[in-house]
Amino acid sequence: MNSPQLSLSRRLRKSPFETRSHVGATRASVYNHVVLPTVYESLEADYWHLREHVQIWDVACQVQVEVRGPDALRFVEFLTPRDVSKCAPGQCIYAPLLDEHAGVVNDPIILCLSAERYWLSISDSDVLLWAKSLAVGGGFDVVVRDPDVFPLSLQGPKSATLLSRLIAEPVEEIRFFRFIHTRIADIDLVVARTGWSGQGGFELYLSEPAQGERLWDIIFEAGSDLNLRSGCPNLIDRIETGLLSHGNDVTLANNPIESGLNRFFKMGKDADYLGKQALEKIVAEGTSQQFVRLLFPGDPIANPREYYPLSVSGSAEPGHVTSVIYSPRLGHNVGLGYVPASATAVGTTVMLSLPNGTVAGNIADKDWHTEPTH
Repeated sequence: MNSPQLSLSRRLRKSPFETRSHVGATRASVYNHVVLPTVYESLEADYWHLREHVQIWDVACQVQVEVRGPDALRFVEFLTPRDVSKCAPGQCIYAPLLDEHAGVVNDPIILCLSAERYWLSISDSDVLLWAKSLAVGGGFDVVVRDPDVFPLSLQGPKSATLLSRLIAEPVEEIRFFRFIHTRIADIDLVVARTGWSGQGGFELYLSEPAQGERLWDIIFEAGSDLNLRSGCPNLIDRIETGLLSHGNDVTLANNPIESGLNRFFKMGKDADYLGKQALEKIVAEGTSQQFVRLLFPGDPIANPREYYPLSVSGSAEPGHVTSVIYSPRLGHNVGLGYVPASATAVGTTVMLSLPNGTVAGNIADKDWHTEPTH
């Protein structure tokens, strides 16, 4: 199926890197009202390059929501079941944001810039107006705004080598989910050891959009001998790594227990938060479904535009696949999805319904093994 070309206008947020990042891109999507390249050479070629070298990603689509003011901590705590009070300046945490029914509104990285200032680096859903209304309605003494901060990302095994050529600080001292304030040339940046890949890397937050093209060019020149290329979040790498995509693998219809996001927080935090009673009830009663990894042999399966239905051995209740792609490294199709909570054992047989037939597969563990462990 041929897809129409995007018409760019002021209704789409402009990335300060787009004159560089759009060059060579063969596919793109729209994410938080920003054009996001999704493929350059090919999905598989991009995947192998990401695993072996280093890529620069335009992820200006990771829009920031800034919370600033005397009640900043109390307000950010109100948005998530995760304990934000333990997040000190210079730290980042991954945290689900919940609505009143404990549905997952978003799953941002939260950066603590100071006790009275936080950035929520959001995934693909409109958080700004939702957060502003909660702040005003709840009487919180905060300003919630879009600070016009634009991230780009260096991802891949050579990313630390590249970054070490660009900043004065020792790169090895930037711990995972920590960030520093630094400069590349005379451009001020926040640099965090985070990123949406399984290969490791860094995210660079730019507050001066007029410097976007220059920053991109400086980085490209520094990485000329490292086989640096323009890249983007890669679907194969994402699914292999088990990274959830908000809007695909988790939505407002899902709670953090069934989607497995509860591994990032502990129940029982003292601070109040939206959806607290609903989440406590879900924990007490249990969930009807659970997020799992799935392995399917055979010919490559296309990632679904909508869910693929799933039948599960030993259960009358159906499941569904939210993401799936062929892994050239594993030689199988790797998938993510939901199965009945009573049938989550590794090795359980599943049947995937496709438009052209059915495919048998199995529930896999985090390393994509389908043999039960004892």
